[in-house]
Amino acid sequence: MDQLTYDDIKAATDRTTGHIRPVTVTPVAPDERPEQPYELWYALEYMQYTGSFKARGAQNFIQAHREAGTLPDAGVTIASGGNAGLACAWAAQQQGVRATVFLPSTAPAVKVAKLRGFGADVRLYGAEYAEALEACEEFALGSGALAAHAYDHPLIAAGAGTLMEEIHARIPGLDTVVVSVGGGGLFAGVATAARHHGIRTVAVEPENSRALNAAIEAGRPVDVPVDSVAVDALGARRATALALHAVRENDVRSVLVPDGEIVRARQALWDHRRVAVEHAAATALAALTAPDLPDGPTAPGGGYRPGEGERVAVVLCGANTDPGDLVHPAGS
Repeated sequence: MDQLTYDDIKAATDRTTGHIRPVTVTPVAPDERPEQPYELWYALEYMQYTGSFKARGAQNFIQAHREAGTLPDAGVTIASGGNAGLACAWAAQQQGVRATVFLPSTAPAVKVAKLRGFGADVRLYGAEYAEALEACEEFALGSGALAAHAYDHPLIAAGAGTLMEEIHARIPGLDTVVVSVGGGGLFAGVATAARHHGIRTVAVEPENSRALNAAIEAGRPVDVPVDSVAVDALGARRATALALHAVRENDVRSVLVPDGEIVRARQALWDHRRVAVEHAAATALAALTAPDLPDGPTAPGGGYRPGEGERVAVVLCGANTDPGDLVHPAGS
C-alpha cells in the first residue's frame, strides 16, 4: 500500500479514541512574537502518552491486529530511534503483549530507561536506525514476533493522522499546519487529513537529514546521509512511499532548516514557555523563526513565511529529551 486515505484516518480515530490523550492547542501571544503578521498556535503533542505523537500509531497498529486476531504469542518487535519504540512498548503493555525494541547505540539514555520502564526487552544495535532495523527484521523472522515499524506502515501513519483531526476541531479556520518530517509517518497522516479539511501542510526537515525533500527532487524514495542535531528522531535514510504520495496529492510545502536554527527554536521555547522539547519538535518551529532564509518549495535553507492574517499551527511532536543542554539565564 503506497497511499493513505481519509477513511483510514477515520478508522484509526474510532480505534484510538479514549486510549490516547487529546491534543492541547495554545495560541502564541503577540508579545511573545511581536513581529509576526499571522496567527500562530502550538499543538502540544509532546504531552501525549510516552512523550510523543508515536503513541497514536502504536495504539492503532496493535488494536487493529488484535481485532483481526493476528497478534502472535511472540509479541511485537520494532526498530526505533527511541520514540516509536516507547510508543510500541507502552501500547503493548496496555494490551498485555510482549515487546522487543531495537535501538541504535546512539539512542538517548533517557529513552532507553523509559523503554525498560514499560517492560520492553531493549536491544542496542549499530550506530544508525537502518542498522537497528535490519537486526529487528532478522529477529522477527526467527522469533515469529509481529514486526511493527517506526513510520513505514499505513496503520502507523493513519494513527498519526488522528492528531490532525483533533487540531482541526480545536482551531477553527486553520490555514496551515507545520510538521517535522523524519521517515514521513506523521507527515503522511497529517497531510492526508489536512487535505480533507482544505488545510496546507508544511513539511520541515533538517538540511542534512532530508529524506522527503530528496524524494521529491528524485521523484522516488532515495537513500540520503543523515547528520543532524535532530537525528535521534529525524534520522531516517529514506522517506516512505506513503509520504511521497502525500506530497503529490496534497497542498504541501517542503522546506529545510539548518541545525543552528533548530537549536535556537528549541531554546526559544524554553526561554518563553519553559517547554523542553526534542530537537525534532523544534525543527517544525525553526521553519518560521529562522531569520533571513530564502523562501522556496525545496530550496536548501528555505523557511516558510506565512501571509498576513494566516492561521498557522506548529506541531510540537515530542519531548523525550535531556534538558541539560538548554541555556539557563544567569543567576537562575
